[in-house]
Amino acid sequence: MAGLRLAVSCFLASLCFSSLCAADDVRVFVQGVTSIAKTDDNFICATLDWWPSEKCDYNQCPWGKAGLLNLDLNNKILANAIKAFDPLRIRLGGSLQDQLVYQVSDSIKKFPHFKKQDDGLFGFSKGSLPMDRWDQLNDLFKQTNAKITFGLNALIGKRKSDNSTLWVGEWNSKNARDFMKYTASKGYKIDSYELGNELCASGVSARLEADQYAKDIIQLKEIVKELYPDREAQPRVLGPAGFYDTEWFKTFLEVSGPHAVDGVTHHIYNLGAGVDKTLINKIQDPYFLDEIAETFKDLENVVKEFGPWAGPWVGESGGAYNSGGKDVSHTFVNGFWYLDQLGMTATFNHKVYCRQTLIGGNYGLLNTTSFIPNPDYYGALLWHRLMGKTVLATNHFGSPYLRTYTHCSKQKPGITMLIINMSNSTSIDVSVTNDENKYPHNYRMTVNGSNQREEYHLTPKDGNIQSDVVLLNGTPLQLTSSQDIPSLSPMIVDSSSPIRVAPDSIVYVTIRDFKAPACA
Repeated sequence: MAGLRLAVSCFLASLCFSSLCAADDVRVFVQGVTSIAKTDDNFICATLDWWPSEKCDYNQCPWGKAGLLNLDLNNKILANAIKAFDPLRIRLGGSLQDQLVYQVSDSIKKFPHFKKQDDGLFGFSKGSLPMDRWDQLNDLFKQTNAKITFGLNALIGKRKSDNSTLWVGEWNSKNARDFMKYTASKGYKIDSYELGNELCASGVSARLEADQYAKDIIQLKEIVKELYPDREAQPRVLGPAGFYDTEWFKTFLEVSGPHAVDGVTHHIYNLGAGVDKTLINKIQDPYFLDEIAETFKDLENVVKEFGPWAGPWVGESGGAYNSGGKDVSHTFVNGFWYLDQLGMTATFNHKVYCRQTLIGGNYGLLNTTSFIPNPDYYGALLWHRLMGKTVLATNHFGSPYLRTYTHCSKQKPGITMLIINMSNSTSIDVSVTNDENKYPHNYRMTVNGSNQREEYHLTPKDGNIQSDVVLLNGTPLQLTSSQDIPSLSPMIVDSSSPIRVAPDSIVYVTIRDFKAPACA
């Protein structure tokens, strides 16, 4: 215990020294009387994709053997990384899912393999999923208690119209139904099925009209009801898994009707291309980060008006498209974008946020070759363990480079606050104030905590924001000798002092004695 107190004292001293003990004072107001939004219990989600090792962008091929068909499913680090969430929500899908057939029954005569093909969607031919590989994947999911969303091929049976990207015709669901029947017969647990990938609005390589996609979703819902007659065990139905367009999404929800879709999924790549030389600047620009908020708000409102039985999800988000930024997306600085996205989407009533990817590309939570967790993995794991589903209004009048989000704590009393300091030079002393009454002239009480609070300070190794090593309370986070995820223990701090937030750092703070009626 004496050693722990000494380590904490040394870390606090280092925070003070790094800024010469000067800091801006900021009071953060948390309204604990009522909540503003709620997420799913398992808000954090990560994706696994179908890309083969030949997937290349900008003269680099960052996928290696991280695709669903060639990933090493026996890798111990991979299993331990998933297990640590208990459970981790994983979405299986991506660009090639609408070219994937399933090697089950006789509905498909030929079972191709993904190969480079200039005239194919996304430059690849069709591919197929053998059932023995599906069995192996489910062995991993069962072992690690993962919650699975499976993305189905929505283009089978359809044909290209004269328009270069529009596909028309009815969805031929036979192969999908046979696959789902096989999955159900084996007792594999599926949390949700999602139809198609990036086919809505203007699409990417292909697109569908909203009314036709709605009819396809209705058909999928009927198949789910047939194969899973127990309502309590029925997988949810998700869609449309693409980029938001108000009119397209409205039409889709109106035509599909009540309870056809359970989650309205959209994709976010608001940082632009992975090769963009200004990528690192965008991530540290609070004004740029705020631009996407309107999309989250608009979708929240459209779902509330046209599909109140469903909830909005971010079904895929890697920040920078085309596999992410080579020197940015896997490093500490990316957490400024990623964790800010988690906080922002939760305030707009989004239920789930799926990060592209768990492994694969430059934006993986795990290193593509070594499987060692990147900094964002630990940021996501702390969110999953600390942040409950009830979202509280939080604001301050300090620098825009200070981002703050608050939830009721998960399985603990009180609140947990996420604090992001994107300034590279200014430390901030944060005092937390409880807005105990939502009415004017309310009583406000500063409550850093009457006794002690729990703090988790994330900083980059050697102060280098492009490091792929993250420190927790001054100690590098490294796998144990048995390749387990390390313990993520808080620093216990006397609550008489404000929360010292160093430049270029991310902090989670749990205040157990914060009186928030919304959390009762």
